[in-house]
Formats: sequence, structure tokens, C-alpha cells
Amino acid sequence: MNAGVAALEQPPVSLAVDRLVFGFPGEPPMFDQLGFELRQGEFVSLLAASGLGKTTLFRLLSGLLPAKSGSIRIGADGMDVASAARHGRIGYMPQRDGLMPWRTVLDNAAIGLELRGAKRKDARSRVLELLPDMGLAGTERKYPHELSGGMRQRVSFLRSLLGGGELLLLDEPFGALDAMTRASMQEWLLQSWEQHRKTVLFITHDVDEALLLSDRVLVAAQSPIAAFEAFDVPLSRPRRQALVMEPSFVALKKQLLRLYDHSAQAHLAEHDEPAPGSAPHKEATLR
Repeated sequence: MNAGVAALEQPPVSLAVDRLVFGFPGEPPMFDQLGFELRQGEFVSLLAASGLGKTTLFRLLSGLLPAKSGSIRIGADGMDVASAARHGRIGYMPQRDGLMPWRTVLDNAAIGLELRGAKRKDARSRVLELLPDMGLAGTERKYPHELSGGMRQRVSFLRSLLGGGELLLLDEPFGALDAMTRASMQEWLLQSWEQHRKTVLFITHDVDEALLLSDRVLVAAQSPIAAFEAFDVPLSRPRRQALVMEPSFVALKKQLLRLYDHSAQAHLAEHDEPAPGSAPHKEATLR
């Protein structure tokens, strides 16, 4: 098969970032001519150390911050990010669930649809249809303080799913959960994604989480970020949590850690030379 035919068979582009430049006033740039793409239906994780601007990148990709230069385009039609955000084509789930304490599960989850112009009655009906699929059956009249951390994150995910179109940006949604709840939520997210097949960009510090969930992992350990190193995850789907104990998974984890460590050590050697006689720097391990 020639390259032209193979290209035609690829899913359409869901997110295209080209020559993105951004930095806050008076501070060094975070992104310098950054470019990457996500294909429709891909689940891609972004793995990077703290302080490199992952959440800032999400704010740029969701249209909450304007880039200094470059372009961000959404969907096969290449709509610019500002227009895509106005048309409800991007769902953004931040680290904190952000549920409104005075609104029930039903009304919190319906916010996204209402903001897109749906009538309240229609929005509520759609939420009620999906609550069982999200593991939230029977919670529609509950308030956020009556839910566990994992249940709150499910409501937040449903709100993002209904509020956004083809692209979902998930910013460490399970970072604040305990280990058991986090494992349960990863399994739940895998099942939800298999059902809806949205394009997902997922921020994490957890290598196991990145490999378990993703088709590809984008790695960055240097600032400013000019490019991501892409790591393909050749694990069949559907996947379950028990996969993390398999030898094939452990081998992939070692490869991904070597890729990350190589990038991180190159950055340290370039920007943080140790003083004569001092102990060598060690890169902090990822959680």
C-alpha cells in the first residue's frame, strides 16, 4: 500500500496545532513553535513534569487564552479554536470538578447543554438518559456534597461530554483521588470512551495511567516546549485495569520511562549544570 492510500485511510484530524507560541508577560515562553495533531477518536495522553505549562496549553486549546502566534484548529473543517469554543465543539474538564453546590446532579450535568442553547427540559431529559451509562443512576436529585470524589468526577465528565463536541480535554481528572478510587475511575473512563469514542487529550503525571488509557502518549520534559516526542501504545482494546500487571505492559512502561528520562536529562544538562564538586542532579520520579 502506498503512502497516499494509507493517508486517505487515516481518520480525519480532530485537533491541529501549528507553530504555537505563548508565554505570560514578563516570563520566558512556555511554547515555541509547537505543533502536533490528534486524529478523530484518538485517546492521547500528555506526560510532562510539573511547571511546563500543561494546564496553560489546555486553556489555549479550549479558547480561554489567546496564543501569541500560531494556530489551533478543531475538526476536519479546520475551524479556529475561538469559533469552535463558541459553537460548543470543545469539552474541557479541569482538575477540580467545579460542580455548583446549589445544583443537583441533574442540573450540574445539564449546564453544558443549556449553554449550547438547549431548553432546560430537553437538557434534563438527555442527562437522565445517560446517568445509568455513567454509573450515576438514582443520583439525579443529590447535591455534590452527598457524592464521593469519584462520583463527583463522573458528573463533571458527563457535563464535559454533553457540553463539548468532538474534542475532550481532561486535565488530571483523577489526580486528587485515592489509589483505589483512581483505579476504578480509570476502568470506568475506558468503558465510557469505548462507548462514545470522542477524541481525548488527557493530562497525567502517572505513567501507568497514560499507558492504560491511551493510543499515544506525548512526552515533554523541556521548557519551552517546541515539540512532543510521541510514544505509540500497541496494546489491543478493550483494556482492563489488570493489564498493568502483564509483562507486555511493564516492558512498555520501561520504554516510556527511558524516553522521558532521556528528554529530562538532556534538559537538565542544557539548563541546570551542577556546580563543581556538587552531587549530580536526579530527575524527580513521576507519580
